[in-house]
Amino acid sequence: MMRSLLKYKLSTTLASSLMLFSLSTATSADGHSEFPDRPISLTVAYGAGGATDFQARIVTMMSAKTDKDDKGVYLGGQPIVVINKPGAGGQVGWNRFATKAKPTGYELAAYNIPHFIAQSIAFPDKVKYNIDNLEPIANWGADPAVFIVNKDSEFNSMKEVIEYAKANPGKLTVSGAGLYVGHHIAALQLNKVAEVDMKYVPAGGGVKALQFVLGGQTMAGVNNLSDAYRSRDKLKILGVMDLQRSEEFLPDVPTLMEQGYDVDDSSVNFRGIMAPKGTPDEVLEFLAKGSEAMFGDGRVIGKMKAGGSPMRVMSRADVQAMWKKRQTYLEGLLQDLK
Repeated sequence: MMRSLLKYKLSTTLASSLMLFSLSTATSADGHSEFPDRPISLTVAYGAGGATDFQARIVTMMSAKTDKDDKGVYLGGQPIVVINKPGAGGQVGWNRFATKAKPTGYELAAYNIPHFIAQSIAFPDKVKYNIDNLEPIANWGADPAVFIVNKDSEFNSMKEVIEYAKANPGKLTVSGAGLYVGHHIAALQLNKVAEVDMKYVPAGGGVKALQFVLGGQTMAGVNNLSDAYRSRDKLKILGVMDLQRSEEFLPDVPTLMEQGYDVDDSSVNFRGIMAPKGTPDEVLEFLAKGSEAMFGDGRVIGKMKAGGSPMRVMSRADVQAMWKKRQTYLEGLLQDLK
């Protein structure tokens, strides 16, 4: 009798231990049974309606997609919720994300390159983010900068813009999203190669920068190709700041290099998703694989094209390499442009 009772206790103890082990192996870093088991947030460091916000909502719209068996196709069937935290050319949102986001995989952010890397170089004591405390997940697009003027502007070519700037030093006002974002870098490059002194006006976001041009607050602007494309009936787009024309969206607009101004692709705006440092590797890999596939969804591609938004899908490994390469390149470029 005693031997049977002891055998029963040992078997129940073993069964309980196995059950606890099984539960513990299925538990995620933050105590939940599976990842993801609830919605994921995505901080966008720019205002609603701008290019980054516009595109982020499109590329994540299929995150909750499920198959015929109700299983998640890309990210476990969970939605991604966009949260806008604009200010100071992205600094407000990225500072908050870098210092407050928990490394669980449920708090992500959209990145903009060269923006956040350039700001970490230019303002090392002011910003709290850099490539060492953030983890790339996947890249969805590459949006060149373009030089724009109001449709009623007297300028019809970059040659006329530069001639005016040379004759009127400091009087040609040019809007952009913020300091040391792609727009600012492009303007600095143009000032240097054309030997002019255009006055750059940081507007606090791409939408506001575009409004400055449309409303006449500035004489010109450097903005995203995608934003300018959607407002092309109200603008003159005088040049693309890239190594080649945008054959898909603006085939008739020449690059600045074609027009004699050696402005390269340093300001092209790479956009994607990132996580805070410390996020578990298995979570990062799950998010990377799912995000890359999600960006390639047919509905996503169709809506991005309809919105004039150039896509360039890159894997986590490719983005890691790109971040490091851009860090080194921008350190040299910004030193030369000071």
